[in-house]
Amino acid sequence: MSHKGCLSVIKYFLFIFNLFFFMLGSLLFSFGLWILFDRNNFASVLGSSYYALKVWSYIFCGVGILTMLMGFLGCLGSLKEVKCMLGFYFAFLLLLFVAQITIGILIYTQQNTLRKTVGEYVNSIIETYGTKDSYSDHDESWDFVQKQLQCCGWMSYRDWKENSKVKNASDLYPCSCYNTSQSGLPETNHTASIEPPGFCKALGPWAVYKEGCINSVEVWLTNNIITIVGICLGIALLELCLMTLSMFLCRTIGPNYDKLTRYS
Repeated sequence: MSHKGCLSVIKYFLFIFNLFFFMLGSLLFSFGLWILFDRNNFASVLGSSYYALKVWSYIFCGVGILTMLMGFLGCLGSLKEVKCMLGFYFAFLLLLFVAQITIGILIYTQQNTLRKTVGEYVNSIIETYGTKDSYSDHDESWDFVQKQLQCCGWMSYRDWKENSKVKNASDLYPCSCYNTSQSGLPETNHTASIEPPGFCKALGPWAVYKEGCINSVEVWLTNNIITIVGICLGIALLELCLMTLSMFLCRTIGPNYDKLTRYS
């Protein structure tokens, strides 16, 4: 009786827990679609860029689909005692666990390479900023980052000196770098035929933030590193627990379990 009761508890615990995950995945997927098809309202309310919202919508949709798949396998596999589904459920959790460990190790051991790669990518955006006919998604996203983090450039505001538009007109600077705490207002013109979009005209020295965004990112990571590590460890422990329960149930159900259920 105790063995049967233990198996029943594990079975229905996995079912209820994964049912919650399936519902959560459905909500994430629906929310991602909502952002994708209603970006104008979200952009006006949150003050975010269209490109950033598009990226987040894809992330929500992808995470929602994966969560729904995991919940479906866990729910049906545990409730109907389908070993194949429980095996796929275990393999899915194992892949997620291994991927998290691998990403964590790569980030820890390749910090300098990662910083260099991100720096090169950001500098390429800065150098080509405003050179296209239209205001690109990358330009808009980098403007959003500089406004939110109150920074300018990657290492410092001098990175913008490499921009082709700034080189040709030294009185231009990116409007998203404007430091509102400094006195005076910039003369802004977004008409492409007169000034490139996203640039402001300086009447004197640039009234911009002097620190680069790399400093703001490192400060944010330092202030939130404990929270980030805690969340990652919590997710990893949860995955280990679910993998253990699913494998135990998968190995236990079968002829012996059917016989035990029939004669207990």
